[in-house]
Amino acid sequence: MSRATQSPGGRYVPLAAVRELTVTSADGSRVHTEIYGPEKAPAVVLVHGWTCSTAFWSGVARELAADHRVIAYDQRGHGRSPVPGPGGYSTTALADDLEAVLAATLAPGERAVVAGHSMGGMTVMAAADRPFLTERAAAVLLCNTGSSKLVAESVVLPLRAGRIRTAIQRAVLASSAPLGPVNGISRKILQYATMGPRATREQVQACAEIVHACPRKVRAGWATKVLALLDLDAGLGGLTMPTAVITGSADRLTPPVLSQRIIDALPNSAGLTTLDGMGHMTPIEAPDAVCSVLRGLVRDHLAGDGASGGRPATAETTAETTAKTTGDLVGEESA
Repeated sequence: MSRATQSPGGRYVPLAAVRELTVTSADGSRVHTEIYGPEKAPAVVLVHGWTCSTAFWSGVARELAADHRVIAYDQRGHGRSPVPGPGGYSTTALADDLEAVLAATLAPGERAVVAGHSMGGMTVMAAADRPFLTERAAAVLLCNTGSSKLVAESVVLPLRAGRIRTAIQRAVLASSAPLGPVNGISRKILQYATMGPRATREQVQACAEIVHACPRKVRAGWATKVLALLDLDAGLGGLTMPTAVITGSADRLTPPVLSQRIIDALPNSAGLTTLDGMGHMTPIEAPDAVCSVLRGLVRDHLAGDGASGGRPATAETTAETTAKTTGDLVGEESA
């Protein structure tokens, strides 16, 4: 279950980790974890989504690692983390793994900015009521995610909202059919479902290799036992640290309406960034824009901590941004 290693080149080639470790979660599951960047720099923790791996964050991690300590790990069954055992597909397991990774990689009293994409964002929301997240997360970024009603709100199928569309999308989501080789047809399908019209060939290729590397039983397991049943709405009030949200205006899997619902429920919103023309895979489609939001969170809520952390979060929040304010960054990625 090794992660994709045939990326086409450039910023999407997986980084060589400064350090790799295996973290043991609450139920004994092993979680492959990688660390990049200077040891004493401010920490940013990156949590990938469904069917992805640490390689998914390469475009973001490569830029941040120049002056941040970047921590990323493979969710259960993804990349180099073993397939979950019985009962291992759950939001509780996701939260347990995040807690274990933070405990293993942060020094006593140290805090980090924690970013989760898609199922990674759900991981953070699943941990919202746990003391460790309040203690360890100076700020949070939720990227292209939702807290509930994922299948009903998804617009992958061009049908009117309702029971028929929901039923078909649930069946597609739960499928364990092999994705086959990465080729012209599979790239077009993946781009339509998960990326925006501005995605470059390099971005689509990198994304396809990562997604196709996910074992099909793992893909179906997380889809049927977690994503299709997800309901984390009640826990959003527990995200008391500054929390920013990113969405893509062309996100079919987790449409902007889901991000708006999260923002409306947050007790300490750090702003909503809507990336015009971007799809579900914004860390690949627009890594500079994602990095900009992360750097803002570090600057506003972590920079004063130093490497060892320990200072309480400030009450100040990041100003809300829109696609217009990040247009230059998005334009660079789609050029």
